[in-house]
Amino acid sequence: MPDAQRIQATVALDGDSSCIAEARHRAVDFLARVQAEHGLPVSARAMDLTQLVVSELVTNALKYAAGPVLMELRTSGVVVEVVVWDSDPVLPVARAADAGRVGQHGLEIVMAVAQGFEVQREPVGKRITVRIALLDDLGGDITGRRPQ
Repeated sequence: MPDAQRIQATVALDGDSSCIAEARHRAVDFLARVQAEHGLPVSARAMDLTQLVVSELVTNALKYAAGPVLMELRTSGVVVEVVVWDSDPVLPVARAADAGRVGQHGLEIVMAVAQGFEVQREPVGKRITVRIALLDDLGGDITGRRPQ
């Protein structure tokens, strides 16, 4: 998709607990606009997974970093990219699977449903980018990835 046709939105979240719901609503509004105004198809699965990823990333940003959170949503080809920045420089690490562990599965969930996952340390804090396929995979893979 040429850069001129990229669609994006940036949201500054104030860092209180109500911003998690706001971030999810903004993600839904963004994807609805992508469909209605730009004619890009967005599956119900992509809508749900984007809300889940936004919720998990913003929740973690609030839990581990002081201050505001920036969220950017953008289309790139056949994926939506969810980018979340926070002020904590510590990079997240997925924990080993443990059926007895209660909570702290958010990063594992995000990585399981994402088509792509990337973490970058920034001059201040870090930036996490997650890519989610806009269309369902006909083979039934939730991430939109093709088996190899």
